[in-house]
Amino acid sequence: MSRAFVFPGQGAQTIGMGRALADAYPAARAVFDEVDDALGEALSALTWEGDQDALTLTQNAQPALMATSLAAMRALEAEGVKVTDAAFVAGHSLGEYSALAAAGALSVADTARLLRIRGRAMQEAVPVGVGAMAALLGLDFETAKSVAEEAAQGEVCQAANDNDPAQVVVSGHKAAVERAVEIAKARGAKRAVLLPVSAPFHCALMQPAADAMQAALAEVEIAAPSVPVVANVRASPVSEPAEIKALLVEQVTGSVRWRESVAFMGGAGVREIWEIGAGKALSGMIRRIDREIATRAVGTPDEVKAAAESLNG
Repeated sequence: MSRAFVFPGQGAQTIGMGRALADAYPAARAVFDEVDDALGEALSALTWEGDQDALTLTQNAQPALMATSLAAMRALEAEGVKVTDAAFVAGHSLGEYSALAAAGALSVADTARLLRIRGRAMQEAVPVGVGAMAALLGLDFETAKSVAEEAAQGEVCQAANDNDPAQVVVSGHKAAVERAVEIAKARGAKRAVLLPVSAPFHCALMQPAADAMQAALAEVEIAAPSVPVVANVRASPVSEPAEIKALLVEQVTGSVRWRESVAFMGGAGVREIWEIGAGKALSGMIRRIDREIATRAVGTPDEVKAAAESLNG
């Protein structure tokens, strides 16, 4: 059976994530040590016993979620599961970096440093209170896109995350996003709510962060991944290092085409998707996109063992 490994994005972070993996698997603990060394601080201590608000800061959440995902991947490897047992890897927003690291395109240390830069740059691109994001539930992507266009009125308002057939996130100037919420309700959305985020991700307001990532990525070596990576902004596989870099820059201001990415993998024969790392948000989205695809969360030692047994029988 063809399978894919996917990696979660921001919002999945919780205090304590990955600690049981680190306690159970030396290779998982080594990932957290490597991230701490790369950043020159004990991010693992914040992740395991710190303050939730501090962990939720974009500059901390992004490398911490990657570390947890890579720790789970190393635990799987310790149980005999290889990344090449997947036909594809993919990740939601920052999860794309986790996918690239899992597939050997980026070192863990470089990935941690890139995500620290990315998190800070995204946070600093727009003053607090200027931007916003909102989830529109019950509207398809084309309708949500037209809602965002109508709401813009000279400001920025874009469809930022195409998560599943009934969930699209819009991003941009706060007043424009608030208009989008009201327009969406009038268009028949089941719900339209502002999200508790610190910046308007994946829209044109993030251009300063895209510029920062272009400079940061120019300093980093990317290898060809051992498994094709389904890129967020293209919803199709990419393996060529220069192209990967270009798409990671584009991803900062571009839409996360998650629904199309999952549909692509399903169309390519994937019948099981493992969500590797913290939480189960992607699994819920995947089931709403394609009911024929089975999902499995792999974020604890028990889940790692069960996943390995399912593969190795």
